[in-house]
Order: sequence, then C-alpha cells, then structure tokens
Amino acid sequence: MCGIAGRTTVDGRPLADQVGRMVRALSHRGPDAQHVWSDPHVALGHARLAIIDLSRHADQPMEDATGRHVIVFNGEIYNFKEIRSALEERGVRFRTSGDTEVLLEAYRAWGGDCLSRLNGMFAFAIWDRVERTLFLARDRLGKKPLYYYETADGGLAFASELKALRTAADAPREINPRALSQYLTHAYVLTSESIIKTVRKLEPGHWLMHIPGKPLRRGRYWDLAASFRDKRRHRSFGEAEEELRALIDDSVRLRLVGDVPLGAFLSGGVDSSTIVAAMCRLGDPRNVKTFSIGFAEKNFDERSHARRVADLLGIDHFDRVVTPDIAAVMPRIFYFADEPFADTSVLPTYELAEITREKVVVALSGDGGDELFAGYTTYMADRVHHWTNWLPTALVRPLKALVGWLPPSHGKIGLDYKLRQFLAGHGLDGVAAHAMWRTMFSESEKRVLVQPEWRDAVLGCDPIEDFRRYEADVADCHYIDRMMYVDIKTWLADDILVKVDRATMAHSLEARCPLLDYRLAEFAASLPVDYKLKGLRAKHILKFSQRNRLPADILHRPKEGFSAPTNRWLAEPGKGLFSALDSADLAGEFFSRAEVERLCQEHWGHRRDNGFKLMVLLGLHFWQASDPDRCSS
Repeated sequence: MCGIAGRTTVDGRPLADQVGRMVRALSHRGPDAQHVWSDPHVALGHARLAIIDLSRHADQPMEDATGRHVIVFNGEIYNFKEIRSALEERGVRFRTSGDTEVLLEAYRAWGGDCLSRLNGMFAFAIWDRVERTLFLARDRLGKKPLYYYETADGGLAFASELKALRTAADAPREINPRALSQYLTHAYVLTSESIIKTVRKLEPGHWLMHIPGKPLRRGRYWDLAASFRDKRRHRSFGEAEEELRALIDDSVRLRLVGDVPLGAFLSGGVDSSTIVAAMCRLGDPRNVKTFSIGFAEKNFDERSHARRVADLLGIDHFDRVVTPDIAAVMPRIFYFADEPFADTSVLPTYELAEITREKVVVALSGDGGDELFAGYTTYMADRVHHWTNWLPTALVRPLKALVGWLPPSHGKIGLDYKLRQFLAGHGLDGVAAHAMWRTMFSESEKRVLVQPEWRDAVLGCDPIEDFRRYEADVADCHYIDRMMYVDIKTWLADDILVKVDRATMAHSLEARCPLLDYRLAEFAASLPVDYKLKGLRAKHILKFSQRNRLPADILHRPKEGFSAPTNRWLAEPGKGLFSALDSADLAGEFFSRAEVERLCQEHWGHRRDNGFKLMVLLGLHFWQASDPDRCSS
C-alpha cells in the first residue's frame, strides 16, 4: 500500500520538485521510501509502504529492463504469482519477487487488456517514454483512490489524495457546488466528482489514457451490472452456499501473501468473524492476530462479541477501550479524510487502525458483506416500503407528526431516527426512499442552511442524480438488487472504502477486504434476491455458509454497526471541538450563522439529535482549514 503522484507537461519545464512536494504530502501512506523519477515530459513520484519484497530493488518509480516504461503503483495484485508464471512462459525474466514488476510486465505484454487478468486493489500509472503516453487505471470496486486534473499547459496532474494535488501553486481551488450539494445530503462526495470543481476521481473499473496536449481518453473495463442481470442457476441452495464458502476461503488465501506481520479486524459480527474463521482453516489459529476496540459507553462496546469469537477459534486477540481526546483527534481525522467526509464511523476505524498498527502492517477486514449480501437494515426497509407505499398519505401524516415528538436517542441509531427516515420516504419512488436513509440535510433544510449567494448553485444540483443513473443500469432487475447495485457504486465506493483507506493509511496500515474479491462480488450479484434477503432475514446465504464454523448466536445476533458515541461527545457543552469553535467558524462562507447556531443549541440542549449534521459542518470546516503544504506522518 502506497501513495502515487505525477504530472506531465508539454513545454519541458522541470516537474521533479513539485512532484516531490506531492509525495511528501503522501508520506503517511508510504513511510518506508519516497522517490521521484522524471524526464523532460513527466515526473512520477511514489511513497512506499513495503509489503512484498522489502528490498530497495522493489522501490518505485520502477523502470522495466529496457527503460521504456516506468510505473508508480498503489495497492496489491493478489494473483501476481499466477500472472508471473504466464509471463515467464513468454520469456520474461524478473529482477524482483514482488507484484509491481509483474504489473509492469503485464502491461508491456498485453497493454490495457492486462486489467482483466488482475485480482487485487490498485491505482497505478505507467509512462511510455517512446509513445509519450500515460496510462492510469483503478481497481474494479474502488478500493484505491486516484484524483486527477488537466493543467493549463495541456498536461495532467494525478495523485492518490487530493491534498497532494493541492500542494501545487497552480492547483484549482474553486469549490464544486454539485459536490457540496452531495456532501450536505449524504456526508460524502459521490462518483467522479470532487469538492474541487475541476479535479476528478477516476471511477472504479475505469482506465484513462493521456497524451500531453491532447484530449483524454477514458474507458470502462469492468462493471457489476451484467452479473446482477445474469442470474446463475444452481441445482440447490446447498450447492450455492458450498460455492460461496469455497470462494471466501480462496479470497482469504490470496490475501495472506506478504513479507510483513499480518492480522485482522474482528468485531464479532458475521463478516469479520467469517474472514477470521477462514484464516484459521488456512493456517494455525494460534498465529492469527485479531484486533477490536471498545468505548466506555456500554452500548457502543462490542468487545465481548469479538472476544467470544476469538476464544472459540483459539486465536491471539487484542482489544482496548479507547477514550479519544475529541478536540485533538477530530481535526486530524478530517485532515486524513482528504475531502469533506462525515461518516461518524471513521472515528472508531481510525482508532482501531492505530492499535492494530502496533502489532501488524496488514489487516484483513470484513468490509463488503453488507453490500453484497443485503446486510443493511435499509434493504429490509426497502422491502417494507415496497409493501406499504400504497398507503394514503393522509394515513401516514399523523404517524410522521407523532414520530416528530419522540425524544432523541443520542446513542446508536435509535428507533426515533429509523422511523423518521422511513416515514420520510413514504410516497417517494424506491431509489428516493432508499436515499432518505442516509440523508443528512434534506433539500428544505439545505435551503435554510445555505447562504443566498450559494443557494441556487447548490440546490440546482440533484444529490441523487447518480443514484438514478446507476439504478437505470439495472432497471430490469429486482428492486432489492437495484438498491444493492446503487449502494455498491456509491455508498461502498465513496464512503465505506474511502473511510477504510484513509483511516488505515493515516497509520501506514494496509487493509485488505476478501469479501470484495471481484469473483465474490460477481457471484453475489448473480444470486437470486431471496438467497441474500429471505423475507426480512439479512445475509441469508452468507450466514448459512458459516453454520459449521461459527455459533448460531454470532451468526444471528442483531446487526449493531461499527460506530462510536460521537453524537454524545458532541452533545456535551464545553467539551471537545466546540470549546474552540463557534457558530461563525462552522458557518464559514457557505452557511447561515443563525441556522448553525440553532443546530448547535438544539443538540447541546438534548432537544434534537443533530450529531450527524454537526459532523457534516465540522468536516467541511476542517477540510477548508487544512494546510495543503502540510506533510503528516
């Protein structure tokens, strides 16, 4: 796991110093080595976290034996040994034992077609010194990030994180109203947008070809929509769950490769427990290290569930109660988040990564299980919405008024929040109702919040336009499949995987997600909906596949979600961030100070739980306040 950066030019001006600054801004992603390579047309930079082949010969940027091609690569190619063997049969000779050289030679052998052969997580760039072309690509599901923008002189700048691009004196600065609208609604920025107007993200499963001075070429090499449409036929449910179990084991096996200490996150939930159980079957359980955290607030502390799984499997488990100094840690988290980002689970993920890095350099996680196997409560709500949306609005209106009087829970997502969000979706179409579950500020709330000079630009952007675009890709599929596909393209790629990448990379820890092996994703998408969500029972086939490995109380306990008592911390007057901030700071140039003050006072007075909304405001404030030239470690 690493950080990459680069820039091309058409006028031959030196770029090495500028790219060097970009690499220093990424040093937390790669503390083991930082290097820059340049010629008159391009400079490429790399910050390395050494995982496979720890020698300096595997450092990057890396040239091939002829000197024609140069690569910078962030990620892991899990099946690199298989690809290496195929290339050796073609006469290729290797100088290193890692996956970077294999990727470089695969591109030399097959060009962009090499992408279909890769099983891994990656963002990379390859410069061809003869053709003067730059080829960039990102993995299928978007585990590794890649930002870019076209420069005024016809060149291209790219980096693993937006903060690296912001180190350039000529970097674009204008705020993107469409991204701001998305962020206020969802607490993250979707798809190819970024908070900076002319900076883009390369979308998952896409490549980009750049020739300095010429228009960019883009293409998509993989998409999951075909698997959702093409349902597989199994002779029985048992045959399907047996295939799933074998796929899980093989996905975990591939992700155990490395020359550094390796462990796993363990919450005691179905997904992480499934991964750890597979690790134990593939090796000696006594060599498996797992990690969890808890909080003093008991209903946020899941350590007992993790400990039960650890004891059952006989593994080496570490846990800790964390009591973070919110005033100190929140600005740091928002800095590493890189863009405005306000998923409250980023805090426990950041804290978990910190304690995990004390023992290992690589950690396997259970991310992806909810999206692939219908694990979220939202899918159950989608089903209930489908059953009940015919009810007259006049009948539902009194229920909405009644729910409005329920006291705020100020804890994990409570009944009051669930009922409020579900009823807000009544009368809406399926995708709009689904989006309501993760809506921070509604359109009417944004109208009051946003300053007049920004209001038209922000409200003129439909924050769920991308949801509708993706739903249309699978319009002929079951409505649950449609919502799962939307979540994989948005929530998973732009929230969950962003959170995991930034929180782990802040501590130079590599996270691997076996459940997001593309083979598993295609398999899960191709299953009938009832194999995944049977009635209102979530993750049906995944739980069934683990029935001989994990106890029933672990497989069937209610989903709790990985979260911290952030809302409670933000509700204590005088504690944490608000001791140093006032409503003017949070309002900034975009928002009404009076409205921000109202949200704060309601939350502090326990009249309404505005914790999610305050996190959104904090995320934007600290992103704006961050110093783009600051290099962190």
